[in-house]
Amino acid sequence: MREILVLGGAGGIGQVATKTVLASGEFDRIVIADLNLDALKDFKKQLDSDSVTTLKIDANESLVSTISDFDIVINCIGPFYKYGPKILNEAIEAKVTYVDVCDDLDATEKQLTLNEAAAKNEVCAVIGLGNSPGLANLLVKYAADNLFDQIKEVDIMHIHGGESFEGGAVIKHRIHAMVNDVPVFDNGRFKMVRLLEPSGQEYVEDCEFKDVGTYPVFPYPHPETITLPREFSTLTKVTNRGVVFPFEYFNFTMETVREGLTNLSDPNNMDTDIDTWTSTILASRSNFLQKHNITSPKGCLKVVTKGEKDGKNYQYIFSVSSQTEGAGAGTGIPAGIGAIILAKNTADRFGVFAPESIIDPMEALALAGEIIPKLKISLGSSTGSMPVNIIEIDPEGKVTEIDM
Repeated sequence: MREILVLGGAGGIGQVATKTVLASGEFDRIVIADLNLDALKDFKKQLDSDSVTTLKIDANESLVSTISDFDIVINCIGPFYKYGPKILNEAIEAKVTYVDVCDDLDATEKQLTLNEAAAKNEVCAVIGLGNSPGLANLLVKYAADNLFDQIKEVDIMHIHGGESFEGGAVIKHRIHAMVNDVPVFDNGRFKMVRLLEPSGQEYVEDCEFKDVGTYPVFPYPHPETITLPREFSTLTKVTNRGVVFPFEYFNFTMETVREGLTNLSDPNNMDTDIDTWTSTILASRSNFLQKHNITSPKGCLKVVTKGEKDGKNYQYIFSVSSQTEGAGAGTGIPAGIGAIILAKNTADRFGVFAPESIIDPMEALALAGEIIPKLKISLGSSTGSMPVNIIEIDPEGKVTEIDM
């Protein structure tokens, strides 16, 4: 009997992760846990499944005894710079297989230091298994293993917007990205830039996103820039850049943070200030959506890879997109898929892993191809059964759409 716990299961990402594991039929018992009891009840009613139950939890308290009752836990509680290392520590203490969607660099660095503790307790923990990081890492691994003799460069770009709801944790993550150093791996070396400062502005450029449109992208402190060079020694460049639409809303966020940084009362204690900025940003959101006539979400992950094959330079550009789904589906589905894979293949490797270090991209994408239709989610077109569009650019500049 397999039992899984989804922490933050009533949130936008947690709901999709829950639907994904439910659709797989791999679990006899699924418990969705959240602080918001009303949201839990509404979501449970929507699912209408005897295998799903609910549990009210507070992530500020110890969750060890709760987690220990399960085979696998998916952690969707953010912001991860606050809760990621804490909850992973608790899963390791509970000796339970762990998956999360952590997209904060500093949290990832702390989580990776728990590798020895996880191995000692025979725990397999996969961190950052969402969209970016997560799916992006797996697409890079696929390219490195199947398309190149040597992969040299990776540029990860992402966009989403128009979701019916954005919570405070999402905004705080966005602010976190704007006020902290962003690592860029360029010419085989790491350098730190800041999104709001000239160092970061050097990396801003327009990106054409499939099914969404063309938008400027900005440096994000997502952890692919530190984990991918560790896994693939031939890489000389890894960047991660993103944006949210409507762009006027994203720009308002940047200006709110800029103004807030200028007027900080205590730079060493920003929690109160960030709460104020978050409230201001969330209060503005509906007006921006209405102004730009945005009534439904969209999203796209674009991964540009460059390298050598047969002594010549090739590019492969991956796009996973939707005209009806945003961050919830893009992040929640990979987390659910990862949990299903770990349930099917009883872990024989223990420690804390980035997705590219332990998850088979083909297994994950094949499983996604089976489950996504059950979720009734629409993704952009591709040439094959998997929900990924791939463009090859050969040494002569010829552009060809290919299948995995």
